[in-house]
Amino acid sequence: MLRRGAAPFALALGLLAAPAFAQTETQTTAPQDATTAEAGQDDTIVVTGSLFSRTDTETPSPVTVLTSDSLAKAGISTVADAVRSISADSAGSIGVGFQSGFSAGGSAVSLRGLGVSSTLVLVDGLRSTNFPISDDGHNAYVDLNSIPFSLIDRVEVLKDGASSTYGADAIGGVVNLILKKQFVGIAGTVEGGVSEKGDAGRQRANLTVGYGDYDTQGWNVYLNGEYQRDGRVSAHSRGFPYNNRDLTSIGGNDNNAADNSLTTATPNAVVVRTTQSNLNNPLSGGATLFPSGLQANGSPYSNYTTLNPNCNFGSYTVTTGGARGTGCRHNLEDEYFQLAPLQRKWSVNGRISVRLSDDIEAYVTGSYSNSFVSILNAPRALRNTQPYGGAPALASSNPGIVLPVWICPSGVNCATPGTPGRTLNPNNPYATAAGGADPANNAARIYYTFGDIVAGSDRTNEVYRVATGLHGSFGEDWSWKIDGVYARDNLEIVQRGYLNIANTLNAINTGAYNFVNPSANSQAVRDFIAPDKITPSFSEMYSLDASIAKKLLDLPGGPLMFAIGGQVRHEELENNNQNAALDTYSLTTSSAFGKHTVAAGYFELQAPVLDILEVNASGRYDHYSEGYGRFSPKIGAKFTPIQQLAIRGTYSQGFRAPTFAESGPRSQYAGFVTTTPPANFQAAHGGTTNPYSLAYSVGRGFVGNPDLKPETSRSFTAGAIFEPFKWLSLTVDYYNVKKSNLIANGPDAGRAITAYYTQSNLAAATAAVAAVGPGYSVNTIDAVDPLFPNALPRLLIINAPFVNVNNDLTTGLDFSATLRAPLSDGVRLTSRVEATHVMLYNRHTASGVQRFAGTMGPYDLSSGNGTPSWRGNWQTTLETDDFSLSATAYYVGKIKAVATDQGNLSTDCSASLYKAPNDGPGFTKFCYVDDFVTVDLNGTIKVNDDFTFFMNVGNLLGARAPIAPASYASSPNFLTTWHYAGLIGRSFKAGASFKF
Repeated sequence: MLRRGAAPFALALGLLAAPAFAQTETQTTAPQDATTAEAGQDDTIVVTGSLFSRTDTETPSPVTVLTSDSLAKAGISTVADAVRSISADSAGSIGVGFQSGFSAGGSAVSLRGLGVSSTLVLVDGLRSTNFPISDDGHNAYVDLNSIPFSLIDRVEVLKDGASSTYGADAIGGVVNLILKKQFVGIAGTVEGGVSEKGDAGRQRANLTVGYGDYDTQGWNVYLNGEYQRDGRVSAHSRGFPYNNRDLTSIGGNDNNAADNSLTTATPNAVVVRTTQSNLNNPLSGGATLFPSGLQANGSPYSNYTTLNPNCNFGSYTVTTGGARGTGCRHNLEDEYFQLAPLQRKWSVNGRISVRLSDDIEAYVTGSYSNSFVSILNAPRALRNTQPYGGAPALASSNPGIVLPVWICPSGVNCATPGTPGRTLNPNNPYATAAGGADPANNAARIYYTFGDIVAGSDRTNEVYRVATGLHGSFGEDWSWKIDGVYARDNLEIVQRGYLNIANTLNAINTGAYNFVNPSANSQAVRDFIAPDKITPSFSEMYSLDASIAKKLLDLPGGPLMFAIGGQVRHEELENNNQNAALDTYSLTTSSAFGKHTVAAGYFELQAPVLDILEVNASGRYDHYSEGYGRFSPKIGAKFTPIQQLAIRGTYSQGFRAPTFAESGPRSQYAGFVTTTPPANFQAAHGGTTNPYSLAYSVGRGFVGNPDLKPETSRSFTAGAIFEPFKWLSLTVDYYNVKKSNLIANGPDAGRAITAYYTQSNLAAATAAVAAVGPGYSVNTIDAVDPLFPNALPRLLIINAPFVNVNNDLTTGLDFSATLRAPLSDGVRLTSRVEATHVMLYNRHTASGVQRFAGTMGPYDLSSGNGTPSWRGNWQTTLETDDFSLSATAYYVGKIKAVATDQGNLSTDCSASLYKAPNDGPGFTKFCYVDDFVTVDLNGTIKVNDDFTFFMNVGNLLGARAPIAPASYASSPNFLTTWHYAGLIGRSFKAGASFKF
């Protein structure tokens, strides 16, 4: 396993030797052979960010190109893995391993860490529609899972903001996925794989059939299909520490209250005697235990009873404190959680290309993709702490649920003695105890998790996309193109295991559900309590683009080119509320609706002023039907004083309009973040032995704000391309991006939560939250702590507004190097390295500067995965005409477990989000998440011109994900975004490809 000492050494070697996949930024005067070959065209290509063809890929803007060849040598077989391997992908990136929250089942890229809604994803230079559910409830993005991988010709990543050609909303950059334009013959791939643990099974296949020689016949048609299935990985299979919140064995905290606390809900129901004010309402239990005081023997009346004491994982007995009794041990993460969901996707794609005349070409493409993700997680609990998933308008507390003394048929009043059908409740042990005739004083408060009801969600995402266009020329120096796109994304979410409120209460009142022996329950009863919740949503986009270009005159360095164009697009979103009726416990109430039309005009001027000086200037004006409008200019230059050196730089402005989720008056959502109550609160509730004091989820409720202003940006880059020898090239680029009028979801929510917990009573805590700023208020509080009923209750949901705040500023350096060395006749060595160093990522707010670089901030945007200050990858390939062996290493730097957007502006270890009991003044034990290196090995053997066999070993050295107990995403103690390979472990894939 490689750890901190090995990583910088490996990265340094790569920088000296040779971006793992970058087929660009490597020569100053000539085109890339590999890039041109992959493009399948002549000696000119159109590079992302420009309207003009050129003979090299080194534009004034830094561009990284991933070719299909380099991706294959890395063993990459999905668009999501390809794009997210780029070192410029940072905070807010969404991987397929993320299973909790809004974006579960989706995948997206976040260039420069500025968020997925500030990164523009294109297919063949044209937009597509967004995933119907926004990340973090408000960030819109294109789902990378919906794009066919087997048709990828190359991926071009413009690491520069505000491309006037595609849209000023590309503040962080542009990812352009370029598909094959023509294909002749039959080609396909079959692949299978598994992890060394025997799970994470992979099956993949694709087939492409094409006919028609475009060069000689003037037309080509092809049809492509692909299929992929990836199996589940359970937390249990990977063991400690990825399956347990109890880290006492390594000096951490025991946050797994399910193994020693009678008041934590588990699949073995626990009850305690209490009162019930309304015998027909299980929600009317008393706030305090009954009776109070001491028994005759001096022990408290707080003895808890386990209804089903058959403990599969052992038992424990509590003899001190306010909650005494015997319970069953559980580790819910180990029993129910998974590290990887079941994923299955397939697609059908086709293209027709026709040369209508010597000067006009036409094409039509169509695609359908179906992505299915099945997620399993912990079953739902009766001891709820988020009654309705966080309806922003809801202001109530949850008193918990009690089992009554009497049960009656549905609809019968159980409060009246002698009611026909009224019988003692077999689930309530106090119903037959002394005093059982007094039903108001012998109810049983219950703590229970429905272990017999499967919980999770199935998400099916269907994307339809059709694009068509005409491209042509006339005269000697005019060219033009017209492109149209229609895309629709249909998402269906099936939520399983969520408790219907009315049906659950009915089952309690009638005794229909057996809490004593859950295995005796019929499937009909389980389905009645937790019926599937099916919610459809969709997004839709159609657009028309047109542009015309002309050579104006000849300059000393080449032709002066000018282009002008326009775009009209319409976008619509309907993200339906999964819990619109508020009839289901703990199910989210998020929703977003909206539609608009955007009109834009743009121009570009390319001026090779001298042989050694190229200038490019462009601008774009966008107007949104909501009333937003702005002109965004961009200028760039490249200076090549000698063949071995080029200096380049750009300056641009951009803007991003609010998403429908941010501005729509009907849009709302509540997001939940794991929070540990402070020491003063824990002390008031008896310390950390009381589960009420342990880490839990706090929700932030938001409603769309129509008064939001668009975000604006200015960015500049400056860099150099150095080629001291024909076989070695290097690049370095500095970037500086400032995003103003930042649209933030409650930027001071962390401070508001801290303000709540500084108080000792609810009235003062509510006032403290309101004092944070307009729009901040307490939405929902938890039931009182039954052991300390007079102490401040937990905060469940806080209202925090969408607002425009000051700005984000991020700066950093991109490095790349490529070495190509012919070792002997027919033997070649190629080595490429790419790295990004985030020097600064600061958010300026009214309360101070939040510093994120190298920390877990921005905590909400990144799902607690943070902003690593270093990312890099290094690929080295040894190949002959018939054989190749490639090693690809990925590096993520260490991350400090602090987040300055969580109420504390300090980045010192004293502000660590996770503090162990024995942490000294330095607070360093869990202050850092170690750096992480994985190495993949891929080999190919070309049997003949028709067949190639390949084998891949993922995570060759078996590196384990570094422990990250401050993370809140998915299962505990790891960072899904950056360390996913270290959770799966070593894996093996093998397959064959063919072409006739």
